[in-house]
Amino acid sequence: MPRPPLPIGTYGKIRTYETGSGWRAVTKFRDFDGVTRPVERTGRTKAAAERNLKKALVKRGKVLGGASIKPETKFRDVAGLWLKALESKVDAGTRSPTTFDQYRSNLHLHVLPALGELRVGQEVTVPTAEAFLQALRTNKDVSVAKTARSVASGVMAHAVRHGALEQNPFRETSRLEKKRRKRVRSLTLDERVKWLEQLEADDKASRWDLPDLSRFMLATGVRIGEALAVFWPEVDLGEGLVAVDYNVVRIKGKGLIRKSTKTEYGERTLPLPSWAVEMLRRRFAETDDPDGPVFPDSLGGLRDPSNTRRVLRETRGSEGFAWVTSHVFRKTAATILDEAGLTARLIANQLGHSRPSMTQDVYMDREAVSRDTADALEAALGVQDGQ
Repeated sequence: MPRPPLPIGTYGKIRTYETGSGWRAVTKFRDFDGVTRPVERTGRTKAAAERNLKKALVKRGKVLGGASIKPETKFRDVAGLWLKALESKVDAGTRSPTTFDQYRSNLHLHVLPALGELRVGQEVTVPTAEAFLQALRTNKDVSVAKTARSVASGVMAHAVRHGALEQNPFRETSRLEKKRRKRVRSLTLDERVKWLEQLEADDKASRWDLPDLSRFMLATGVRIGEALAVFWPEVDLGEGLVAVDYNVVRIKGKGLIRKSTKTEYGERTLPLPSWAVEMLRRRFAETDDPDGPVFPDSLGGLRDPSNTRRVLRETRGSEGFAWVTSHVFRKTAATILDEAGLTARLIANQLGHSRPSMTQDVYMDREAVSRDTADALEAALGVQDGQ
């Protein structure tokens, strides 16, 4: 019966021979192409020759295998390699820096404390992964558990790609069911008018531009980060259009930046109702920086969406509008368009959704969205043409 071949990436028995100038150590190494080749190194002594050969074999395994990940490698060590690979994708522009920050934070806060010391090919099993995710779902919430699964699954997939195990255990875990989403309601016409009156009467809300910001989000249905990312060169007051191509995010170590929207559908040019154009004309006439943000902070730079949401919560009052968040304006715009009889595709284009089904479930070409959307939003604040 023929002798079984060496496993890929391993070597056989080391033999040593004395030479005229020292010692020679020889073995056979099965490369990652399946071919077994002789490898040898020399040294002044027998022990030195063996050490030199073993160092060469370790280096050969790393170069040919891509990384020294084995079944006994700890999850923590694989996670470090995975994170570096993910960071290189961010630098190349193929992954979002906000996603990277979110994954890194979840890795250090939740995943490593639970799995860091386990060996990827021996101890990170499907039952272990399932228990970890269910405990996180119970002690935190579903969104944290889902992110943790994405992170842990990414780490284990990295180990699979380098031969430490054959299957990713996190791919076999049960689905993390979300609680039924609390349905966001929209503002009625009467509520929209009262909301703006309340903000106009509040000094803090006015200092933070909340009245005009509310108007802009009602006129467009954009997210708050998208609204705060609009600069004046992206507004065409003559044609009544605004290009929505960016989102304001905070990146660790970099601060606030404008990053492109997630998808090509997120990049869109929206028509504006006339009352929104008039509001923007007034703001443009008052601005000191015609190339800067439409809704700047007190120093003229980018405004932080998180801080703006906080001030909105502080100034919305406890009676009547305690339920209002920045997302309500997006829901309200979608509701107005739906009630005007516009198609799901048109509304999806307005909101920047790739699938009309998402627009229908949650809220009801780069070319400008149909002017019908602006016509429908004309009455959002009860303002009619000529008034």
